Amino acid sequence: MRYEFTAPLWQYAGAGGWHFVSLPKKMSKEIRKLLRSEEQGWGRLPATARIGQSEWKTAIWFDTKQDTYLLPVKGEVRKSEGLIVDKSFSTILWL
Repeated sequence: MRYEFTAPLWQYAGAGGWHFVSLPKKMSKEIRKLLRSEEQGWGRLPATARIGQSEWKTAIWFDTKQDTYLLPVKGEVRKSEGLIVDKSFSTILWL
């Protein structure tokens, strides 16, 4: 399944300061309805993501507090694509 969306990058305030993109809630609701039975521990779904020219194997994680899936964006991708916190960009996701 292929999904495409535009959303801002944000940084978790806790330890480690991970960077994420939150999937749109409507999209997350659809994904959860279709693939919840395939989730691994902690609401994890394996995925492949693409931002700009960067493509990588990863996973999305369901966050019950935000009621949406989160896509972690590693430093290598942020650097090579020039991503900045609070700026929106297009993401393609395959599940």
